[in-house]
Amino acid sequence: MCKKFGGKFLPFLCKSSVEGLYGFWLRIIGSNISLDRFYRDIDPVSVINDLIVISDPEKEEKTIFVWPEGILPDISQKDLVKYNWLFKERFNDNHLLVIGINSQSNNQKVTNFYNSLSIYDHNLKLIKSYKKINLVPFGEFLPFENVLKKIGLKSITNNYQSFSKGDSRDIIKIQNKNFSLKFLPLICYEIIYSGKIFNNNDFDLIINISEDGWFGKSVGPQQHFTHSIFRSIESGKYILRSANNGIAAIINPLGDIEQKIDFGKSGHIDFYESKKIQPTIFSQHGNKIFIILILMYIFLIISFNRNKNE
Repeated sequence: MCKKFGGKFLPFLCKSSVEGLYGFWLRIIGSNISLDRFYRDIDPVSVINDLIVISDPEKEEKTIFVWPEGILPDISQKDLVKYNWLFKERFNDNHLLVIGINSQSNNQKVTNFYNSLSIYDHNLKLIKSYKKINLVPFGEFLPFENVLKKIGLKSITNNYQSFSKGDSRDIIKIQNKNFSLKFLPLICYEIIYSGKIFNNNDFDLIINISEDGWFGKSVGPQQHFTHSIFRSIESGKYILRSANNGIAAIINPLGDIEQKIDFGKSGHIDFYESKKIQPTIFSQHGNKIFIILILMYIFLIISFNRNKNE
């Protein structure tokens, strides 16, 4: 059974060629909210309201909204539910929220902080969470922190202590009456790690969330975005990228940019149709391919030299 939108049948709203992706939208948010929210004690209510307006939820449309990394000032994963009153009017059980938000855990009187990607239902009940494992030196953690903090150095993306890294990056599975989705979570510059972002190819797509405001007006946001294109080609998967102060986009497995929100702009783009290609060799073997090529090259050199001497 297919669903019409604007008088047309859209493949993503039917049983798609990508197994398990049908009957709902993925709405990717691109925003241009200033980093001042972290330094000028800006009320998080205003930021949440801005993001809800950009998201423009429709009550009858089953939608997963993807918001950028660390977008809400001074709100932790467990505290977001306190702002449920802001979501009640616009969100219902047809909606899920994917958002980058800090989390924490207490272990033997030690509090660890994490940069996390979290999935909430419309009541802001936490469903799933991923803790970032590739942290930015001096940005998210301070090397030799016990020594360097004594001379006043600290990481720039938080005001308490270095982030701790998560244990592993697992595929996130969402399964309920409205949604069925398996995706690989990547936070910020984890997208640059060629050949090291997944252990298997059993997922539907990659979701990358980022805060690119730390690059300022440099070429950084564009370079960061370009790495996303490389990862889509290597993995043979769609990449859905939500960014604040950066470039949000939908990139297909061939590396084509199907939709995007340009740097300095705010808005949303919808993923509703998909192309499927066969698993790439790189996605199956990763950087082992280069080791094999080097060994083959050495073998050919030895063989040619031997033939030449004979």
